[in-house]
Formats: sequence, structure tokens, C-alpha cells
Amino acid sequence: MGAGLSANPELTGPPRAAGQARAGLGAAEAAGAELVGMVPTDWRSYDPLDLHPILTGALAAFHEHGYHGTTVRDIARRAGVTVPALYYHYENKQGILVALLEITIAEVHGRACAAVAEADDGPVPRLTRLIEAVVLFMSNRFDLAYLDTELRYLEPPNRRRYAALRKRLESLLLDIVEDGAARGQMAVASPRDTARALLGMCQAVAGWYKPSGELTPAQIAARYVDIALRTVGAAGSVGSVGSVGSVGSVGR
Repeated sequence: MGAGLSANPELTGPPRAAGQARAGLGAAEAAGAELVGMVPTDWRSYDPLDLHPILTGALAAFHEHGYHGTTVRDIARRAGVTVPALYYHYENKQGILVALLEITIAEVHGRACAAVAEADDGPVPRLTRLIEAVVLFMSNRFDLAYLDTELRYLEPPNRRRYAALRKRLESLLLDIVEDGAARGQMAVASPRDTARALLGMCQAVAGWYKPSGELTPAQIAARYVDIALRTVGAAGSVGSVGSVGSVGSVGR
């Protein structure tokens, strides 16, 4: 399936096993277990989403009506299954949301790690690739990424688990900014606050991006790389990336 997500039921829509009856986490853990930390073949390439029909139906419903406004019956109808069949795969609506969130954070983290791994040595090239990877994800997978706004509906155990998974992406960015500051290649007063601000800036793309807009995901990524480099005082440090609005060396 290239760089897309597999529709293998063992990954995206497994039956609930006996003993996995905790609120929401049983199916979600099974759904995301092998996805967490996955590294796509090509972190810039995006195939259409290929999820289990239940997750596909839920994603469309959540995007249209929000988590709170979506019913299990609506998800089942969209997926073409009965409500009992849906409950065979997922304990409840919360479990479906958690599964989608874990798939989301697993994919963006995997792509970010792959991007950083291929960058030239040094914190500035690594920051460039990480920002590019995250913004490409937020635009190409905006429907998945936008689910981050539904975190308020997660029960405390699910929220803590998701926060721990999301923390890995923040830590990856923080390590780069701290390294850049230590080497004198980035001028930041607080690496932690800077990393949080940069990540928040990138995540916000999912809230406004439209495929019909005037900019492609690659062009948006190039602009955000420029903003990020200027934020850390490293503008002009990476080839032709410094030209706002042009793809430059980003995306090559």
C-alpha cells in the first residue's frame, strides 16, 4: 500500500479480545499496537487513507458532526455494518476515537522520525526536515489530524495514554532545538517553549487547510519551514529554503 495505512483488520479493526474490556482502550490498543513507531517507506508520499470500514465511517462522521454529535448507529450505517457487528470490533464510540487518534499520532511520529533520520548532520537541517514532515502530514491527513480537537471527550486513562504518545513528537522537536541552542546555531531563550510553539503552529494547519486552496501541501510546508527557521534565529541557514512561498530545497 506504499506509504498509506494498511486496511489489515489486525491493525485497524480487530475484534475485541477477552480481557480487553477497559473503557475504550481494548480495541484501540489492538488497533494501534503495530502502528506506533511505524516508519513509512517514503515520508513525503501519501496514498489515500485505507482504513477498516468502521474507522472510515467514524472519521467521516466525526469530521461532519464532531465526536459528541456522532452516534454509534450513524457510524455503523456509514460502515455498512450492524450495530452489534460494530461492538464486536470496538467496545464503544470512545474506543473508535482512541483508535483513530493512535493511528494519527503513530503515522505523524513515524514520518517525522524518517524525515529527521535522512537529514544532513546538524540541528538546522533536522529541524527543517521535521517541520516539513509535520506540516505535510497536517495538510495531507487534515481529516485525521483535526481529531486532535476532540481530546476533551477522552476519558482520563485514554487522555493520559494519548498524551504520552504525542509527547514523543514534542520530545523529538525539543531535542533538536536544544541541540541547536547548545551549538550556537539557534538563538532561543527557552527551547521547551519554542518547541511547543513550533509544534502548535504546525498542528494548526489541519484546522484551516483545504485541498481546494491556492497552496499545495509542499508550498505550505516550505513557508512554515521558513517561519520556523526565523523563529529559532536560523533563517538562511539551509540552502534556498529561506524564500517564503517557494518550495526551495524543501520537498526535493
